[in-house]
Amino acid sequence: MKINMETDYALRIMRCIAGRDSVTDAKTVSELVGVSQRFTLKILGKLTAGGVLLSHKGANGGYELSRPADRITMRQIIEIIDGPLVISRCLSGNFVCRHENGTDSCDCFFNRVFDEINMTIAAKLDSVTIADAVIGRERAN
Repeated sequence: MKINMETDYALRIMRCIAGRDSVTDAKTVSELVGVSQRFTLKILGKLTAGGVLLSHKGANGGYELSRPADRITMRQIIEIIDGPLVISRCLSGNFVCRHENGTDSCDCFFNRVFDEINMTIAAKLDSVTIADAVIGRERAN
């Protein structure tokens, strides 16, 4: 698993919006996060479709969180942008492993280790919220 640029920006965009007191337009988000407006709009669209942002149209339109920041996790954001969290193809639902005794079973040693690592990463990402990111930013300043 590698956090790509789009996912990194999505996390930063969510922190930016969570740290503001009102609906925030895409141009402002783009400027505050330092991402092109076009790429910001693409990410905002995914986050809205993923259910973590609300979009408001009109002169005073923009974006806001769909629920409190302490109920939106890093894992949710990562999975909205990148899909399910899997560190090995062995863990993806459509992978057929034929390395273990020539069967379709993927209950090999490596699969169990990868699954344990994957669960540890998922649990950590589930434990960190966008509210934590806002607080962490405030502490750093």
